[in-house]
Amino acid sequence: MQTVLKDLDARMNGALEVLGREFAGVRTGRASAGLLESIRVDYYGNPTPISQMASVSVPDARTLMIQPWEAAQLKEVEKAIMKSDLGIQPVNDGKVIRLTMPTPTEERRKQLVKNVHKMAEDARVAVRNVRREANDKLKALAKDKRAPITEDDERRGHDQIQKTTDKFIARIDELLKKKEQEIMSF
Repeated sequence: MQTVLKDLDARMNGALEVLGREFAGVRTGRASAGLLESIRVDYYGNPTPISQMASVSVPDARTLMIQPWEAAQLKEVEKAIMKSDLGIQPVNDGKVIRLTMPTPTEERRKQLVKNVHKMAEDARVAVRNVRREANDKLKALAKDKRAPITEDDERRGHDQIQKTTDKFIARIDELLKKKEQEIMSF
């Protein structure tokens, strides 16, 4: 039973981490190095994340500055940013690339909030699926005559699974609320 609960916790944590990474990639008008996480640059034939081939800094709230460790890669980084779905025009001055975040319109903010709500709902569904699988495993253990799980243990296990699920759903809602405020406040 303990292994079922540990597996449950680990898998729900995974769903929460995925949501956190998705939220980091949502452009809010505020500069964040997380926006570049999904962009891959052709680095000597290998698709490489920008963070592994350049230093990324945030000089102010609306600007990202990318300085490749090799000056020859400046054009490749610029090309990758232009191909991406960021929708930001990079400014290359020969040494660094600057990305200035435009202030999103009210309509765009509402669309972003809608997208963020969908991401959060997907995470909730993932958590509930993990809960269902854990409950099924627990029922299978209880039916197995060789397993030392009594009906009371099974009931306690189901209660523990539900408490864990509620805890993770609350954390998802907390992340959602924070991201929503971040989007609407800029």
